[in-house]
Amino acid sequence: MRIFGRRTKERLILSVLVLLTGVAIVPLFWIVGSIIWNGFSAISLEFLTSLPAPFGSSGGGIGNAILGTLLINCSASIFGIPVGILTGIYLSEYSSKGRLGSLVRIVVESLSGVPSIVIGLFAFTLIVMTVRHYTGIAATLALGLMMIPLVAKATEESMRVVSNDLREAAIALGIPKYNVAIRVVLSMAKSGVISGSLLAFARISGETAPLLFTSLFSFYWPTGIDQPIATLQVLIYNYAISGFADWVSKAWGASLLLVLIVLVINLVVRVLGKQKYVGV
Repeated sequence: MRIFGRRTKERLILSVLVLLTGVAIVPLFWIVGSIIWNGFSAISLEFLTSLPAPFGSSGGGIGNAILGTLLINCSASIFGIPVGILTGIYLSEYSSKGRLGSLVRIVVESLSGVPSIVIGLFAFTLIVMTVRHYTGIAATLALGLMMIPLVAKATEESMRVVSNDLREAAIALGIPKYNVAIRVVLSMAKSGVISGSLLAFARISGETAPLLFTSLFSFYWPTGIDQPIATLQVLIYNYAISGFADWVSKAWGASLLLVLIVLVINLVVRVLGKQKYVGV
């Protein structure tokens, strides 16, 4: 009877776990399925390489938004990733003593919890209000600030996993501490740092609110990062609420493209994670 009771409880718990897993997975597949179903028909060579059609007209594409998204995201990465890595190195190797280390850690943790719209408002006040027009530079600042805490935490955690024996052996050979941190510890932790950087890139690829305050939108090819620039996120927002069937269809297509970009980045991160595990 006790064995029967245990088996019944195990089956009940297993059933509840399966049910809860289904509750979590079904909406995800529903969302992804809807995006694929509605967006696949909009994908074409013209869609990927052409400028948007005039307001209310059919045809055209989202080529300028694709290029603008890559331009802003890469510019933000050039700013956010190095600062995040340097911050992570400091938190891992130099912040064990002193108030400055605690202050930096508090700032990083606080920045990671700031809503993206607030960061967008900060960039708007600091840059857009100064130059008196929307600009990709402000978007670069906003998205770069969002990347810093993500990259910093990934760098710190990856470097803390590295054995202290390596640090002690390098120091015993007379290698300066900054060289130990960069050439030894960071080199061993590079897989985790790259993974964190890619995840930060994927995170900013889905942010819309900061871009509405900063780069806004443009129907033309980007000619410089100091001008308003079209992005996939803002294009999806504008087209989805336009009321024009053709634009709504293109919003679905842009959504599918954005999801594919994030999916590819996550697959690369998983591959890097497996390589790191094998290396250990």
